Order: sequence, then structure tokens, then C-alpha cells
Amino acid sequence: MADERFRPSDPGRFERALRRFDEENSRDPNKEPMKDAVHPRELVYARWLTEWVLKLCPEASEELRLAARCQHLCRWMIPRESYPMTRAGYLQWREGLKKFHAQRAGEILHQLGYSQEVISRVQNLNLKKNFPRDPESRVLEDALCLVFLEHQLGELAGKTSEDKMINVLQKAWKKMTVAAQAAARNLSYTPQEKALLEKALGTSS
Repeated sequence: MADERFRPSDPGRFERALRRFDEENSRDPNKEPMKDAVHPRELVYARWLTEWVLKLCPEASEELRLAARCQHLCRWMIPRESYPMTRAGYLQWREGLKKFHAQRAGEILHQLGYSQEVISRVQNLNLKKNFPRDPESRVLEDALCLVFLEHQLGELAGKTSEDKMINVLQKAWKKMTVAAQAAARNLSYTPQEKALLEKALGTSS
């Protein structure tokens, strides 16, 4: 639940920024099936991430809220296939994506009149700088992990070997705070997802 005491520096500008990010992500050609209909995937993802950030940190700053909404901004524009299909290529793709998201978000925030100080802060969160020392970067990382566990685990497990999935889950779990781990334990999982998590956590301790 959001903190009703939240007061952005300029409420109108803050709402315009969220709308601009959502407008950009609404152009995603990839679709996410929901209960009511299918929606642009990155638009849905940005809202999931925002919801988790606010659950974990109702007093989240304006910069953290903005970073959550633009974390995967226009992600489809740099497909995985644009980099070599190797482990090194995957890491290069991930790094390229972070820089792309941060640059595009900075352009939009600049157009809306945000200060360079705010823009740099949002971009640093996008780039995961100073993680895990920066408390807000930890909130964002926790939210990213929880979105994955709640909404994407089953899809990835369906196309990934068990060994690789166990490794993915162990790495994600280690990055999460104790509070996020507790939230993760309370999520609803399919029997297959639950068994996979039990194997991962049982072998990670």
C-alpha cells in the first residue's frame, strides 16, 4: 500500500513522467496474457515492479518510484538475438540493456524538466550502481526478484533445465533481503515451482 504522505517535488510532473514511461512501454509488440485481456508485456511488468516497490517500501522516494516504472523501458528494442548467443553475449546484452533503459529514461525526465541530480539518481538505480550498499537499490532488486518469482518463474522453468533453474533461483535468493525472502515464501506457486524452489533453497544453505 502506497504511503499517502508521499509528496513529489511537482505532482503534475511526476504523473506526466509515469504516463510517458507507460506510453513508451505500451508500444511493446510482445503481449502478456492477463485475466481480462492481453496487454503490452513491458507495460504490465513496469506496473508489477511499481507495486512490489511500494509494498516493500511504502515511503519510497520519487526517484525510486520513477526508477521502478522505467527499469525495463522499451526493452523489446534490443532483443537478445542482437548479441552473440553465448554466456558472454548474454552478459553484454544485459549490460547494454541497463545503459539503454537509463539513457532513454534520462531523456524523458530531461524533457519534463527534472534536474540533473534527480535524473542521475534515477539512472544510477536503473544501472544498479552501489548495490547492495544503497538501501534503495536493495528495494529495487528485491522487487525485481519478487516479480520474477511471482510472475515469470513458471515460464522460464518451462524452457530451462532444472540445473540452470536451481542456479538462477539460488543467485536470486542470495541477492534478496530477509524481508523479501519472507515475502517470497508467502507467494502462491504451482506444485512444480514449489518443488523447484525447495530443491534450490535446500541446496543453497
